Amino acid sequence: MSEFSAYQIIDQKKRGQKLSSSQIQWFINGLQQGEVQDYQASALLMAIYLNGMDPEETYHLTNCMMNSGKTLHFSGQHFIDKHSTGGIGDKTSFILAPIAAACGVKVPMMAGRGLGFTGGTVDKVESIPGFQTEISLKRFTQLVRKNGLALIGQTQEIAPADKKLYALRDVTATIESVPLITASILSKKLAEGTQGIVMDIKVGSGAFMKTSKEATELAQSLLKTSKLFKRKMITVLSNMDQPLGQSIGHSVEIIECVEILKGHLQSDLSELSIVLAAHMIHMAQKADSFAKAKKMAIQSIQDGSALQKFELMIKAQGGKTHFINDYKKLPIAKKKTILRASQSGYLTKIDSRLLGETLIALGGGRVQTSSKLDLSVGLEVLCKTNQPVKKNQALLEIIHHSKQQALVNKLSQTLKKRLFTISTRAVPATPLILKTLKQR
Repeated sequence: MSEFSAYQIIDQKKRGQKLSSSQIQWFINGLQQGEVQDYQASALLMAIYLNGMDPEETYHLTNCMMNSGKTLHFSGQHFIDKHSTGGIGDKTSFILAPIAAACGVKVPMMAGRGLGFTGGTVDKVESIPGFQTEISLKRFTQLVRKNGLALIGQTQEIAPADKKLYALRDVTATIESVPLITASILSKKLAEGTQGIVMDIKVGSGAFMKTSKEATELAQSLLKTSKLFKRKMITVLSNMDQPLGQSIGHSVEIIECVEILKGHLQSDLSELSIVLAAHMIHMAQKADSFAKAKKMAIQSIQDGSALQKFELMIKAQGGKTHFINDYKKLPIAKKKTILRASQSGYLTKIDSRLLGETLIALGGGRVQTSSKLDLSVGLEVLCKTNQPVKKNQALLEIIHHSKQQALVNKLSQTLKKRLFTISTRAVPATPLILKTLKQR
């Protein structure tokens, strides 16, 4: 008879008591072997959400999840990855990975699908015709070493316990938990075998972390835990009170990224992508200062080498690159509905979460884990906060199918009331990058 039981462990954490490494290991093993049921795992997730975990518990949970499957091993300081906690319009991976690879960094990207109201990197890249995210770990490793970058979806081989818990968190309202987020992120990233991680933690209405205080707590947890595993990390807290970039969806986000890789850099999306790429380049010791790394990042766009790396990744994973010069080759819905400003003034607020919920309503996001996505629908935000607007100016473009017109008309009524706040005066602008935290 086992010395532990799921009931005992759930009850202990429910009471706010500390779990031992043996208890955590027993629970994770039981979940994988079917001895711990989903409803029991859901109960423990809620107990952790409500009562938290201390650094030692978080370390053990991360370690158990990491070792629940295979782990990769890349030797050398130049294997660096980036991770984002997710936000509306967050698509930096498609820009920064080619930039970093063009500057000599090896970037093994293991990405997820959509979680809650935010989009998933894997879902977005699968809008590229033929692109395969389900490749073997052997092939993934070969591509990273040969081409400098590759993108794979999370498989049952890498941190399978996380995949199960990730899905349960999505449907049990336990997403915004610092220890659970820490263990989920790091179990996958550490299993990838990278020597360093650049973390982009989103803060604001369009992110899971609503305040700088919450985001700082997560950053410190990630920094402490990664240090225990002897991995380098830097965390960047970035503003998500409005969508990042202009496009929200799948195909439309890929187009926006290609435009930046072609040299169109005047946006918050390009600014953040370059900063994150520069941190990767500096961490990989390809530049002896952040300033030099940033110059290298910009140069890789200007000389076309970053775009070449992007094309190389697509071809290597079975994708067709003809869309780069003809965006009509991507799946894009043909109907467009415009939402206009109700008055003149300054755009002082955008409800980013509402945009994510609107995309879900159009079929571009998941209601449940088994939902099939429509990669052709999307949204284009045509104005940023603190910019002056005129009455009847176009503020939002909804990209949808003709058969969805009645739905879009209904959604538009809600969007007109809640999406944009227009005031007579501008408000102080929030910087794109709020703070940068490093390991001590």
